[in-house]
Amino acid sequence: MLKTLKVSILMKKNQEKSIQILLVIATFVMIILRFLWNEKGRVNPDSIRYMRTSKVFPTIDNTTTPLGYPLSLKFFTLFGFDEFWASKTIGVLAYLFLVFFAWKKKFFYKEIILVGGLFSFVSIFSYTMSETLILPVMFVFLYLAHQIITENIKGIKAVLYLSLALIGLYNIRYPALFIMFATGVFGILNYRKTYGKTFIYSGIIGLIFVILYKFLFIDYFNNQYVNKFLEIGLHPTSKLLKELFLGMVTVFNPFIHILNPAGGIVNYGIIGIGLLNFALMIYLFIKTKLKETEKFFLTIGFLGIACSFFIQYFYSVNALDYRLLAPFSLPIWLVYFKKLWQLIGKFTYGITVLSLMTGFAFTWLARGNYLENRKEITQFLHAENLENGRINFYMENEEQLDKIRIAELISTVNPNVKVTFKPDDTLKNNTLTKYKVLQKIKIDKNQFQ
Repeated sequence: MLKTLKVSILMKKNQEKSIQILLVIATFVMIILRFLWNEKGRVNPDSIRYMRTSKVFPTIDNTTTPLGYPLSLKFFTLFGFDEFWASKTIGVLAYLFLVFFAWKKKFFYKEIILVGGLFSFVSIFSYTMSETLILPVMFVFLYLAHQIITENIKGIKAVLYLSLALIGLYNIRYPALFIMFATGVFGILNYRKTYGKTFIYSGIIGLIFVILYKFLFIDYFNNQYVNKFLEIGLHPTSKLLKELFLGMVTVFNPFIHILNPAGGIVNYGIIGIGLLNFALMIYLFIKTKLKETEKFFLTIGFLGIACSFFIQYFYSVNALDYRLLAPFSLPIWLVYFKKLWQLIGKFTYGITVLSLMTGFAFTWLARGNYLENRKEITQFLHAENLENGRINFYMENEEQLDKIRIAELISTVNPNVKVTFKPDDTLKNNTLTKYKVLQKIKIDKNQFQ
């Protein structure tokens, strides 16, 4: 009887291990397909800035983003990659690191596989954006916090490790400032506990670094940064609340994380699923007993989202979405899947499986052909003698999305691209326009962008 029970348990463990391996493989493949089946390889206007910053370094022509991500691109170019392929290598390695680190440390291993396979996170890992780099650093930060809470790391060592993790996060994305704030708040709420002061001190050290960074780096290269980007009353509350609602129901929709810009009945389904899932999240967080580590995760996640909302009153950013909120949604998803597993067990894997299937269907229906487009652009730039050096891309205004996509595609071959809105620049030999490009080549367009 006992032997039969042991065999049964072993079979169940092997079955679960097989499911996990298959999910990791499927996620890995989907990350690659996500940018290959795209007309411009999953880049956006910010990607141009990242790749250009990497290309021209050590010249500093941009302080609107920290140097962490551009320098990581630079590092991989040392191995023969260009900036575009370096970004894709980072995305794939970031996902694999999350899985390996979780497995090695036995830290939310099952949950990281479940979260990493969600279509929204697959989209992030396939993007040429700094979120791909911040997610693994964020996970290490969460692990260090767990070690401190469980008193496996104490004293000066704990403050040093946590502070370095916070500084590392800030050097990848400025919103890490919110993580520093949330870390300090968590410490204040738990100041009577042995680890409380560690979080307070680390949050303060992080904030001191931010101040020094502002005066010693940002002001040195761009003393108009604050005046240019800070503006009181930038958006009305009614608009921001609507964007927050739509952001939350898509960020926490396990299947579809993007609304149809044209509207329609499909959006009601996407919003409905996201709303129900978020409601279930909150219910589980309230009704189940949370461990100290889980409380920290939720503090970081929800305070980070709240700060991301309020900063919009002063700082111009895109509407909150799955990408911008990824560092904050990650810890929330981890706790949610842990609680959901306690409720429904292995059926939890079904959510990630369905998400991957949905992602594959969407990616297939919306597919472009990046490799073919890259070939066309490469030949065009070679013919125009613009495969190296600065390229200006002229647009009348920032709203012309169909034109910026051409610039984005060009940047994947020659990252030294700068968008210009000056008509006089069109007289220069190194200035391109949409008309000039499409007059000579044909680009395979993505049906749903």
